[in-house]
Order: sequence, then structure tokens, then C-alpha cells
Amino acid sequence: MRKLFGILVFLGIVNAVAVDSLTQDRIKAIQDEISLLDKKLDGEQNPWIRKYNNSAKYASILNQIKSLEWQIKRTKPTSSNTEQLQVLNNRLETLQRQKSFFTDEKNPYKELTEIKDIEKIPTITNPIAIIGAKDFIKQIRSQEKTLQNNLDSLKDTIRALQEKKALLDALLNLEDKSQNSETLEEIQRLQNIKIELEGAQSILETSIEVYSRKSNDIISKLEEQIQKQTIKTIYVLIICITIFFIALAIKFALKKYLDQERLYIANKIVNFANIIIIAIVLLLSYLNNITYLVTFLGFVSAGLAFAMRDLFMSFLGWFVIIIGGGLHVGDRIRVHRDNTTYVGDILDISMTRITLLEDVTLNTYMETRRAGRIIFIPNNLIFTTIISNYTHGGMTTVWDGIDFTITFDSNHKRATEIVQEVARKHSKPHIESGKKRLLQLKERYSIKRISLEPRVFNMIEPNGVRISLWYQSNAFTILNLRSTISLEIIEQIGKEPDIKLAYPTTKIVNTGSDGVWERFTHEPHPKECDEGKNETKSVF
Repeated sequence: MRKLFGILVFLGIVNAVAVDSLTQDRIKAIQDEISLLDKKLDGEQNPWIRKYNNSAKYASILNQIKSLEWQIKRTKPTSSNTEQLQVLNNRLETLQRQKSFFTDEKNPYKELTEIKDIEKIPTITNPIAIIGAKDFIKQIRSQEKTLQNNLDSLKDTIRALQEKKALLDALLNLEDKSQNSETLEEIQRLQNIKIELEGAQSILETSIEVYSRKSNDIISKLEEQIQKQTIKTIYVLIICITIFFIALAIKFALKKYLDQERLYIANKIVNFANIIIIAIVLLLSYLNNITYLVTFLGFVSAGLAFAMRDLFMSFLGWFVIIIGGGLHVGDRIRVHRDNTTYVGDILDISMTRITLLEDVTLNTYMETRRAGRIIFIPNNLIFTTIISNYTHGGMTTVWDGIDFTITFDSNHKRATEIVQEVARKHSKPHIESGKKRLLQLKERYSIKRISLEPRVFNMIEPNGVRISLWYQSNAFTILNLRSTISLEIIEQIGKEPDIKLAYPTTKIVNTGSDGVWERFTHEPHPKECDEGKNETKSVF
């Protein structure tokens, strides 16, 4: 019997040891799981637990402040408790400073649950506004995604709290009663955290639901506006491209019917009209209230007309030049400004100025002695300055003249014949070209005389008979033809013994004669033959 009792005691001890070993293993496993959950619930990593801890600390500080204030109020100052009151006041001051560090603890979860007010919803009235609307939609969705992430994080935190509480409940059944108090306190703390976070979860879910409906409605309206504006933009682009190709077709058509000089101006007119039409299309398409634009442009135009008269007049001058057709690119013109004359070819006519390339002409030979410069002429000068166009209306010829003087005793009839022959020889092609152009201009202007044959005029001057020759010359090669004709006239006159060019001279007559005899007979006076004293000396 004793042996049997001993065996039973031994078996009971072994069983108790085995059970105790299993319990310890189970406790260790639970503690490991709790350690993993503690990492998720770490106040440094988990924003919700951090907010709760801050809120709890803030509440603790408030309770301590109230307790200290109550103690200070109840403690009457005496000589024996002065030091105690000083300690209490110091602690109160420290706690109040700590309290000032907490700013939003009345609503600790505001940062994680707050829904930012939706800014002014953009109105899509042009293609550029589409970009802003897209960014606005991204901001709304980003805010919604942030709130949803916060909600997911909150749910994970509550789930971790529930798991930890369950583990602590299991641990409570396995631990000794001496350790139950700490576990019970932890369970109570977790329960408090869970209740508060579930309240925050309820608020956050409601906020997300309201925000989601509102944001979806806004996004739907914006996407509808974007779609309409995209279609409108496509239509406007089609219209602009159509206008561009129409202008291109007009340019090709003009190229077949206009010469190179007029084609340049015509292309500029087409380009300007193209830009203006496209600008009007864009304004009418995307301007909400055209009345505001008209009023604004009216005030701006009045201000510009007063403050920038020259610029405004230059623009008006450009308009007159383009519409009137008085000047074209390639024309040779002559402009006199500030006691200086400029002659050259038009390179460009912009909205503010005429660009002129100064050529070597009679003007540069006789006056400026400079050529090859680029001259910029403001368009407003057409209203205040006379501008001579050498090649207006397709004309390529102008009258040029050469003057020289022969002595009174020269054969002026023969001299006239010589200059006429030389001029006719060299100006013949220009005469034919000029007649064709004048016949064309006759349709536009009242031209009664079209004779372009060389003209010679004989005038009596104090020092002889002045012969003035006028002939047709190409407007761009006047100086070249003048040089050629001048040399040939000198050459032909040099072959004539009875023609003498007059130039400043001094004539000394020792016979008492005044030279009349030589003028009519070309023979020396009999007295001069006897004395042989007739001499002419140049003053130079």
C-alpha cells in the first residue's frame, strides 16, 4: 500500500513538472508574440499611438497642474512651509511650461483625421486651364488617398491592440496571481486606447465618406469640362490649321500671277491677315466677355495714341504703305531727312520702319561720299517727308541729265547732233522698256505724253552755250550709264575741230581785238598774222 502511494505521489510530481514546463513554454510564446505586436504599437513608429501617448501625457500634466494649484491654494503661507510652497510653485511652473509644448492636444488626432477644405474649384475656359484642372484632380485624389492610408493604419493599430489584449488575457490565465495586477493594468490601458481609437475611426470613416462623395462630384464635373474643352480645342485647331492652309494656297496662287517685288509685300499682307484672323478666332473662342476686351483696348489705344504718337503713326504709315501700294520691297527710293539725302533699295517694310540699302549713286558721288549703309526710315515719315520712288508701278527707268558748255564760237548744231546720237544709242533699250511700263501706268494715271526720246536743250550762259542732255536710264544703273555717255561725248567732240568745250579760262589779246573775229571766221586777224601774238592761258 505504501509503495502504491509513493508511486502515485511520484507520478503527480512528474505531471506537475511537465505541466509547469508546458505553461512556461506557452507563456514564452505569448510574450514573443506580444513583443512583435509592441513593435507595431511603438509610439515612435505608430502615429496613432504617438498621438494617444501625447494626449495621455497632456491629460496627466493637466491633472498634476490642477492638483498642485489645489495644494497651493489650501496651503497657508507660514514661516515653516515657505520652502514647501516654493517647491510646489516651481513644480507648477515646470508643468505649465511642459503644457505649452502641446498645442493641438484638445483634438490629438486632428492632423490624421482632418479634411482640408477644397480650394476654389477651377473653371476650364481654355486649354491651359486643363493642366490646372488635372493638377487639382491629383490634389483631391492625393488627399483622399492620404485619408484612406490613415484609416488603414488606424485599423491595423486597433487590430494589433485587440490581438495584444487577447494574448494578455491568455497570459493572465497562465501567470501566477502575483503577476496578474500588471497584466490587468496593461489590459485596461489597451482597452482605453482601443475605445479612443475606435472613436477616431468612426469620425475618420464618416469624414472619408463625405469627402469621397464631394470629391467624386467635383472630379466628375471637372472631367466633363475637360472633355468639352478638349473637343472645343480640337475644333479651334482644325479651324486655325484650315486658315493656315488657305493662306498657304493664296501664297502659291499669288506666286503665279505677281512678280517678285510685289510678291514679297503680298506675302507679308497674307501673313499679317492670317495672324489677325487666327487671333480673332482664339479671342472669340476663349474670351468670356468680349465687351471687357473692347473697353480695355479702347482705353489702351487712347493711351498709346497719346503717349506713343510716333510709334502709332509708324504703324498707321505701314498700313497706308501696304494698302496704298506706294512703296514695295525692291523699289529704289530717295529720302531727304535732316539735311541729308539717302538713295537706296528697300530691303524690308516692317510695321514700324522701312529698311533701306544705300547704293552708289549720283547722290553719294556728289554729296555724301558714303554708300553701302543700312538706313532705317520710320514709317511715319511718309506723312511729313517727300519720298521719291524711282521704280513706282513697275517703272525701271528715270530721266537723267548731263550738262556741259561749249564756247560761243563752237559749232553748236553739230554738238547737239553728237549728243543726241550718243544718247539714243545707249538709252534705246531703256526707252523701249519705259514705253511699255508707261502704257501700263496709263490705265491707272492720266498720262498724256509718252515720248521718251533723248532731249537736248541749248541755253545761253555767260561763259558759252550750255547743252543739257536728257535721256532714259535704268533706275539702278544711272551712274554707270552717265559715265559711259559722258566719256563717249568727250571722245566724239574731241574729233570735231570746230567744237570747243568751255571751261574757266583767261584770254589775253595783244592786238586790241576782243576775239569776235575768231568766233565767226576761225582764222587769225590780219594784224595778228603780222604780229603773231595771240595767246590763251588757263587760270589753273
